[in-house]
Order: sequence, then C-alpha cells, then structure tokens
Amino acid sequence: MYIMGYENIMFDKDSVFLVTGGAGFIGSNLCEALLDKGYKVKCLDDLSNGSINNVEIFANNPNYTFIKGDIRDFDTCLKACDGVDYVLNQAAWGSVPRSIEMPLLYEEINIKGTLNMMEAARQSGVKKFVYASSSSVYGDEPNLPKSEGKEGNLLSPYALTKMVDEEYGRLYKKLYNLDTYGLRYFNVFGKRQNPNGDYAAVIPKFIKQILNNERPVINGDGKQSRDFTYIDNVVEANLRACKASSEFAGEAFNIAYGGREFLIDVYNSLCKALDKNIEPVFGPDRMGDIKHSNADISKAKNCLGYDPSWSFEKGIIAAIEWYRENL
Repeated sequence: MYIMGYENIMFDKDSVFLVTGGAGFIGSNLCEALLDKGYKVKCLDDLSNGSINNVEIFANNPNYTFIKGDIRDFDTCLKACDGVDYVLNQAAWGSVPRSIEMPLLYEEINIKGTLNMMEAARQSGVKKFVYASSSSVYGDEPNLPKSEGKEGNLLSPYALTKMVDEEYGRLYKKLYNLDTYGLRYFNVFGKRQNPNGDYAAVIPKFIKQILNNERPVINGDGKQSRDFTYIDNVVEANLRACKASSEFAGEAFNIAYGGREFLIDVYNSLCKALDKNIEPVFGPDRMGDIKHSNADISKAKNCLGYDPSWSFEKGIIAAIEWYRENL
C-alpha cells in the first residue's frame, strides 16, 4: 500500500516504467510503489548487487516483467527501453570505500552503464529519464547545508562517476532534448536495504548487529553528521521528477529530508529503540568520506514539487519494525 507523499501522483493508466537496478534496495521499492498504483513495470537487474528475493513478491503480478541483464551491454539496454515511457535508472555500484578499491569497475558500471541507458532511452523515445546521483558530488565543500551549484573537490571514484553522470544528463538534454533529472540522494535508508557485508549501509548494519548483541564499529569519532532520508521520500522524488516540467530537465536536485543527525546519536537511539545497551567500537575514519552532510532541498521543492513527508524519526521506527520481522 502506498502512502501519503506520492499517492496523488498519477500517470496515464497504460504508462510503462523501466526501473534499472530494480532488484536492489531503492529499485525494488520503486517497483512496488508503481505496481501498487497499477502501472506496468519492467525491472532490469543483473543481480550483482540486487537480490531476486527483493522482487519475487511481484512475480505473479501481470504488470511486472523481470529482465536479467547488465547495463554495460547496450543491446540489453535498448531492448529493455522498448515501449517504455519513463526510465528510473537506479543501476549502479555504491560505496565510497569500495570505489577506491575498484575504480575501473565503477567506471564501467556507473559511467558507461548510465550512458548506455541514456542513449537507449533517447533512441527509444522515452519521455523522462530519471537517474540516481549522490550527495558525494559535494566532495570537500565545507558549507552546510549543501546547495546545488556549490560543489567542492571530489573525494572518491564513486563521487566522480556520479558527477560525470550529471554532466551526461545535462548534455543529453542540451544536444538531444532528452528530459533527464539527476537525483542526489542523501543517505537513504529503509526496508530491503542490505545489512550484510563490509560495504553495507550503516543503519541496517547497526540494527542487525544490535539485535544480534554484537558491538558495531563506528568509523571515526561518531560526530560525523548525515541527512538520513527514508526510502519513501526517494520514491516520491522519482515520481515527481517523471511529472516535472521540461524546463528543469538537464539539472540535478538534492533529495533528502533536510535534517541532520550525528552518527553517535543515531546509534544510541537505535540501542534505545531495540532495548539494548551495547558500547560501540570506534575505528579509524574511512578514506573518501564526507564529514558532514545536510541538504538544502529548496530546489527540488520549487522545481519538482518535492515535499518529503517522512522525517528521520518516523522513518527509523518503520525501518526497525521491518528489520525485526525480516532479519
């Protein structure tokens, strides 16, 4: 069941959406929201990061089609775009530390793969191309809140790939009139986010470790801050971008709640909510990490009509409930 925030965003009843990376955390939530609203959804994923478990619940829905394929293959992208009205391009490899270890792979997937999708969308006459960017593009810019147009020096290959994607998005609007919208996600969390592995996002990883009575490692002193953003706000942003005016195409937008949480406070609140008293282990700072992150979301509000309804406090309760039931 979809909730306030995007329930009133409507499209033509026969609209077809392609969600790349659709078996991943954000992608599967997008597939679910669109299917709940009655639209046709194609899910393209090579399952290198996503999980078939995230989308098997849609298998019997007649409006759902799963395509196992890699966005690095242009023919796959072209076939997937056939008959599609809107592309929501979430396929990418995340994690700043992993990108520092594997820069060549990030170039192939996040840049070449995204370019393949843009070109396939252009050749297929797609109406809107909405793609995942990242708050990492702000690099070492120290000022808060982070505002579009005030970026610093990039700190990781991952950040570079997302900035290149934004430049391609700008060019594809200017040269080919493809309506592209870059969404700079700020620390998204929520149901289906993978808590496992060395590169897992911090909130699901903390929740799993606390539930298992393990001592989580906090990189740095815990005083770094993040604009943690619940998944339903991101779903809303994607749908609003699909409805946005062409005059705002070719640009990028901060997608967050507009708040600021310190990591140690988040950890303590999780312990309290889970009725645990576990001292964390403080480790070294992670290379390439931004110390503080807080978004100015006024551009997304003004241009896309984005109006996030899920605060961090509301979202963390929903996330904890989901992990309690599914871990």
